[in-house]
Amino acid sequence: MSSNKLEKSAGFVFSVVDFCRQVAADLKVSIDQIEGAVRLLEDGNTIPFIARYRKEATRGLDERQLRAIEDMLVRAKELAARKNTILKTIAEQGQLTAALRTEIEQCTDSRVLEDLYLPYRPKKRTRAAMARERGLQPLADILLGQQRLWGTRRDVLKSFINPEKDVADEDAAIRGACDIVAETWAETPANRQWMVEQVQRGELVSTVKKGKAEEGSKFENYFDCHERVSKMPAHRFLAMQRGEAEGILRVSLSLDDETQQRHLKSRLIMNPSFEFRTELEETVSDCYKRLLRPAGESVLMQQLKEKADAEAVQVFAKNMRDLLMASPAGPQVTIGIDPGFRTGCKVAVVDETGQFLTSETIYPTPPREEKEKAVATLLRLIRDYKATLISIGNGTASRETDQFVSDLIRQHGLKTTKVIVNEAGASVYSASETAIEEYPDLDVTVRGAVSIAHRLQDPLSELVKIDPQSIGVGQYQHDVDQTMLKKALDREVESCVNSVGVDVNTASPSLLSYVAGIGAVLAKRIVAFRNEHGAFKSRSELLKVPRFGQKAFEQAAGFLRIRDGIQPLDNSAVHPEQYRLVKTMAANLQTDVKTLIGNEPLVASLNVADLISVAGGEFTVRDVLHELARPGRDPRSEFKVATFSESIHEISDLHVGMTLEGVITNVTKFGAFVDIGVHQDGLIHISQLADRFVRDPSEIVAVGDIVKVTVMEIDPDRRRIALSRKSQK
Repeated sequence: MSSNKLEKSAGFVFSVVDFCRQVAADLKVSIDQIEGAVRLLEDGNTIPFIARYRKEATRGLDERQLRAIEDMLVRAKELAARKNTILKTIAEQGQLTAALRTEIEQCTDSRVLEDLYLPYRPKKRTRAAMARERGLQPLADILLGQQRLWGTRRDVLKSFINPEKDVADEDAAIRGACDIVAETWAETPANRQWMVEQVQRGELVSTVKKGKAEEGSKFENYFDCHERVSKMPAHRFLAMQRGEAEGILRVSLSLDDETQQRHLKSRLIMNPSFEFRTELEETVSDCYKRLLRPAGESVLMQQLKEKADAEAVQVFAKNMRDLLMASPAGPQVTIGIDPGFRTGCKVAVVDETGQFLTSETIYPTPPREEKEKAVATLLRLIRDYKATLISIGNGTASRETDQFVSDLIRQHGLKTTKVIVNEAGASVYSASETAIEEYPDLDVTVRGAVSIAHRLQDPLSELVKIDPQSIGVGQYQHDVDQTMLKKALDREVESCVNSVGVDVNTASPSLLSYVAGIGAVLAKRIVAFRNEHGAFKSRSELLKVPRFGQKAFEQAAGFLRIRDGIQPLDNSAVHPEQYRLVKTMAANLQTDVKTLIGNEPLVASLNVADLISVAGGEFTVRDVLHELARPGRDPRSEFKVATFSESIHEISDLHVGMTLEGVITNVTKFGAFVDIGVHQDGLIHISQLADRFVRDPSEIVAVGDIVKVTVMEIDPDRRRIALSRKSQK
């Protein structure tokens, strides 16, 4: 078939085989592993379930790899669907050739695909479109061909003059034809790709707008900033964009336009002796300035934004994971205090399981200082409820309240431990529908204190109730693609929840909703069933919950825990489908399942090879043995408490050279923020994180880490504190 022969569109068929082959090469794993993962995903299995309980099918692919495969599969299907739409549209126009079909079908880049479609896309009335309406396409074809003319220049132009079509003279004819030529050149995929490559060699320039310097002082680093596009860090691009969005900065691309136009002329003008060479040279300049450069700049800004978004989302997700996986203080009676000056401190007491017991309001600080009464109230709550933990929010009046509690504990010889916790998002939660459903009879401020107590007992269980974007542990999270951000954060929450496991008899609907295979609706049904019928005695009882089918049970069961139930394995990560395997293990050792669980020497005596035929594979056997040796092991680290200096409350209390202990609250690509107890986090710049070179701060610090820092600089007016972790000589 001739490559120029017109075709009817028969549609593009997505090839799973080709997809698996390409992904296997990209991820450097076997095609069999990808095929196994794709089959499981297509059958509706969740990532946590596949990663934990279907290792035989994927030969041990982890969550990160499975997420990558899932994303690639979605993108590949979307690209295939777009190809079908484009092929159908072009075919309906009668312009689909075999060559064009091949180009479209073989295209693997969505942006290049859109470039291929651009000449056929329905357009607004452009200058070129109006020129075509005036019958000037044949003249444009002559100019594009750059071949020897069949007559004189005047003869050629004369044939296109038509006053009825608004082509009054030769100048009007050549101008219109050149508009078509400019658009044709600008829509040629090779020219667009060339332009994209050129703009990537330019500089991004930001300058402060007139009269905006004082108002936009936080952007002063960008008042006169020149940065090569190829070397620009994502966080600086986002900062420039934020400054521009707030009307402080003017951001533009600096490029050597003269050189670019010279190169473009050499690409497009092939015949130096062509009669219309002068007009074509002018058209090259018009094409470059009016069409190609703006298009290239638009693509560049989109690429920079996508790259910056991806990096910012990655940073946010990593921080979110560290925050969610922070060490829990555990099941202890806890007093939560939401500090305040004028309105006082809201105090809430929760029991070992997190159930609300009582609340009070105390005024230990000015302006309404009632210290003696506050001491008496807090002492009564501690003693009456045998509280062993006090959780203090780190907002307004936090350090003053912390000092008050410290004095009380010391003066009365109490064994109670007090901890300052990050209260970011607590106010959002306390006014949310979730909080209202949980505590309909409590004031919004008391709900905040309850949340602060829960954050100390079990950060994961509490933080899942809050929109991740409200917690604020990223960089420019409000400027990035919100759909991408939500997807990434939901994935991290899901991963954390399933890696820790969930007690089905105490978990909130918010926590249960993140368990693989459950979701928000089924989570509420589980809690409603639990409230009506009492605690679940076994995992199998979950099948009695309305709409909790076999598929949901398969996906969720291994991540749900039932303490003190009928089946001891229900309080482990062993999936019910492997209970038979554990019984075989116990029988081989002439003991029972209960004796085997947690008995490391006994478990170690089992031979993996003897059990593979029962389990279906070595991966499964080893996972079950690992879980039996240490059942229900919490992957989170041991609980530790940072100690703030009791003499430091405000920035004015700091001095250069002071060494303090603090808690990492946020990690970005340019450094880490630390709460040192002065109501304003200090920054450890990436250059001050260690004595060695640091490429990425997340390699050495994480949200929640307790660190020792030295104060390097203090700027009270701008409320900036520069810190260092380097060795001080």
